[in-house]
Amino acid sequence: MTDAFEAQGDFAPVQSTSDEFVAVTESHSDATLLDNLDVAAAAPADVPKAPNGFVRLGLAPELVAAVADLGFEQPTTVQDKVIPLAMTSNDDGTARYIDLMVSSQTGSGKTAAFLLPVLHTLLKQEADAEAAAKAEFVRLSAEAAARGEAPPKKAKRKDPTNTRNFKAATPGALILCPTRELAQQVAHDAIDLVRHCRGLRVASVVGGMPYQLQIAKLQNANLVVATPGRLLDLQRSMQIKLDQVQFLVVD
Repeated sequence: MTDAFEAQGDFAPVQSTSDEFVAVTESHSDATLLDNLDVAAAAPADVPKAPNGFVRLGLAPELVAAVADLGFEQPTTVQDKVIPLAMTSNDDGTARYIDLMVSSQTGSGKTAAFLLPVLHTLLKQEADAEAAAKAEFVRLSAEAAARGEAPPKKAKRKDPTNTRNFKAATPGALILCPTRELAQQVAHDAIDLVRHCRGLRVASVVGGMPYQLQIAKLQNANLVVATPGRLLDLQRSMQIKLDQVQFLVVD
């Protein structure tokens, strides 16, 4: 509206005589003047708030909440186009993996465009695995009760930082970045997005950082952000296995 008004130019004052002004004023009744005052004093109507666009994309509630915490409620253009493509499913509901090549300007939201669908799929798989484990425990408990035996004990989670519990990391997603600074930034963004996601772990492995500390952080990691050199070092020493990687992102 502002541009339209500026294009039309300023409104020019009407050339009128004093007699004409008095005649116009006297032609209005008191009721009309009151109506005009009421209209002028009326507060502008509240504009309805647009629904959260990330909900429309079908993302998990935990991710939508994290994005809202970061101050975003509507996806950018690249996110609106990429996320639905990266979250397509087969007829049986399983994830259908496709290759995407995306080019967009810096600051347009590319990082979230690939992180959100990856984390959404990993989160769904974690939930499905947890539900299956619970169902199996219930089945075994029922069978034990039928035999008059004590129910089985739930397995305790082992401390991944203890060297006796070491197990090579098998991440489901791998993101490669050319520099340490970019890898750390992507990992930081991913950690922000999983703040409400129970069970999802993010790890970054880059050069110039303590080797043993990074190995400890790799334990049980679902998503790994790495620079190529350090990733090769860890893979050669069998600290990480890549046979379970479902998502590969080259940023």
